[in-house]
Amino acid sequence: MMILRFVLLCFCLSLAATAYADDDDHDSFWSFSKDKSGVRAVDHMLYRQNCAECHFAYQPGLLPRRSWQKMMQTSSLADHFGDNAELADADRQSILAYLNTYAADDADYKRSKKMMRSIREHETPLRITQVRYFIEKHDEIPLRMVTGNPQVRSWSNCATCHTTADTGSFEEDDVRILGVGKWEDD
Repeated sequence: MMILRFVLLCFCLSLAATAYADDDDHDSFWSFSKDKSGVRAVDHMLYRQNCAECHFAYQPGLLPRRSWQKMMQTSSLADHFGDNAELADADRQSILAYLNTYAADDADYKRSKKMMRSIREHETPLRITQVRYFIEKHDEIPLRMVTGNPQVRSWSNCATCHTTADTGSFEEDDVRILGVGKWEDD
């Protein structure tokens, strides 16, 4: 009977730990998996130089391969969200290889896996802000704090509020909304 209670206690603790670790605010605490929290930080200099010149250098683990492949087509780069982002073919191929290698499809980072789970097989999102997981994580933030805030202006300005975004960490504890302060999810 004592052994049965011990086994039941261990089982309950493992369920609680798993639920706790699955909560985005506690990605690393009590986690029994080898998954890393957040997403893999950008470490490809050519990608950073070319893409971060105009916007935040989004981590490849935030979108699936099919999204990066579509985005990096020569025709797509000619009209990249209203701008011409054409690259020399060798540079485009190098960046695409990097994006393909570290895309969310096979990433061992929790945030990447959560992004992938929220994207249906037939979907090829080109904007991270249109991914269901992103929308669910930001749904409690009033528009006035982001799109209505002249210091932020857009949901795509990740590093404006996520102070550790460049490292691949998007933890809620590190969110500081310009003009508002620390975000508290009540």
